[in-house]
Amino acid sequence: MNRSFIILLCGLASVTVVFAQEPSDVPDGPTAARRKPKLILQITVDQLRGDLPRRYLPKMGDGGFRYLLSEGIVYEDAHHAHANTETIVGHATLATGAHPSAHGLIGNVWLDRTSGELTYNVEDARYPLLTAGADVDKSTEIDPTQRAARTDGRSPAAILVSTFSDELTIHTVRLAKVFGVSIKDRGAVSLAGHTGKAFWFSKAAGEFVTSRFYYDQYPDWVTKFNASDPASRYADTNWELLLDRGQYKFADLDDMPWETSLGSYGRIFPHLYGSRDDKLFTTLLTVSPAGDELTLDFAKQLIENESLGADDVTDYLSISFSSTDYVGHLFGPSSLEAEDNLLRLDRTLASLFEFVDRKIGLENTLIVLSADHGGPEVPAQLRQMGIEADYVNPEGWDQQQGIARLKDEFGIGDELIERYSQPYVYLNREVIRERGLNQAAVEQAVADEMMKFPGVALAISSTALMKGQIADTALTRSILNNHNPKRSGDIFVVFEPHWFINDFDGLTVAATHGSPWRYDTYVPVIFAGAGLQPQRVHRKVWTVDVARTLAAVAGTKPPSGASGQILQEVVE
Repeated sequence: MNRSFIILLCGLASVTVVFAQEPSDVPDGPTAARRKPKLILQITVDQLRGDLPRRYLPKMGDGGFRYLLSEGIVYEDAHHAHANTETIVGHATLATGAHPSAHGLIGNVWLDRTSGELTYNVEDARYPLLTAGADVDKSTEIDPTQRAARTDGRSPAAILVSTFSDELTIHTVRLAKVFGVSIKDRGAVSLAGHTGKAFWFSKAAGEFVTSRFYYDQYPDWVTKFNASDPASRYADTNWELLLDRGQYKFADLDDMPWETSLGSYGRIFPHLYGSRDDKLFTTLLTVSPAGDELTLDFAKQLIENESLGADDVTDYLSISFSSTDYVGHLFGPSSLEAEDNLLRLDRTLASLFEFVDRKIGLENTLIVLSADHGGPEVPAQLRQMGIEADYVNPEGWDQQQGIARLKDEFGIGDELIERYSQPYVYLNREVIRERGLNQAAVEQAVADEMMKFPGVALAISSTALMKGQIADTALTRSILNNHNPKRSGDIFVVFEPHWFINDFDGLTVAATHGSPWRYDTYVPVIFAGAGLQPQRVHRKVWTVDVARTLAAVAGTKPPSGASGQILQEVVE
């Protein structure tokens, strides 16, 4: 769906929807019985596994997670229903209410069969960044999916269906103000949708940026914010522990051998940010609570300067907090760093809610908090407890004895496996065609051999998946939910529980998400504010339900690919 199509839809809405601006206290239907909120605030905490907020709650204050857990509707058994639990996949699912099979974001990157190049999920050469020199500095970028991007241009064009925020724009005939903010471009772009405005933090420029898809020039308030150089306040300072060391669950687990050390940042507290002109300075901010604090500062300025929630038309703001993900990768979720980060995130959320309450009123704001995915424990820690766990190395899969035998059998002298890009193996289709081989037979043969590799639990042929030739289980259904015929690879690979790849293009990390196992699918789903009554719900729900529920609250039609159900506790 491109921008011109959205504008056409909006134009049609202005012709056919005579009563588009009904009073906000008049219900649209049976699910819109309460007054519509002035602001829908959608918060996504990157890599926030569902158990983590309560894990550290005793040391948290009253205004952040405690407010959500005590005053909100808390879904205690919420999961993603897709198999590749990566950042863009979860964000796009929360945005659209669709599975990746429909919204198309099947991975952080995928192989474009036409060009033969890896495609980064929100890259778009047609829309360069407004800030010159703000493109990814690949020499300091710790995110391998960012490194895959061939251009600094960004847009939501790869999202194949509408988001809830798109539907809000259409329903209000473009009167709703819609924004997305994050440290990560994909965290902002996905939830702002095709019709909103997105801002994210450029580590290369050290400021919040956007692309020409959204603006021809920055709003004055953004220019002013960036000119103040908010990142500079962290120069020559450290990430210090918030509390006395003895108050932490993981006080004795600092400086563990599996943790990642980035330059002078090190593996122990205090972590040094370094000088403002240091090459790693802005990167280190994002792998600490500072990244979330910068995101909060920008979001507050956006709320103030764009006058969100100032009238009776429901506005929308998405904030994706990314630091929990980066900290989890470098140190693991059961680390002193992860613990302190969540205590600081709690304060960040409390500050956000206090600001929204003062400017708009929490009674006028519907908050929904979730996560794009969970995360695993570090294998070395699990092995200490007697749980089998390890790392997987896909390098050399094509040279394995079984694959070599298949090459001889099929008469393939070139590489049979063209590429592995989480979670898919892409076979060399050109060679398969040239040899007159049956694609499905080759896929199945390779999948059977891969099942013998250490750490591989399941390898499924995409052809067999699409033809229904596999057992119908919860695991295979999640793989089917992830399958888009135009973007998915030829074989979906599932590693054994607690096994995963820990090499980020040469950077060894402690933990990596991306599996269909429950530690990666389990996330919080909490609705609060807007007069909701506190409730704990223990039935299983899915993240595709979130956008469908927001549509019911706002009185819009469901997003075009939505497959979720309305969460009745929120709308009744």
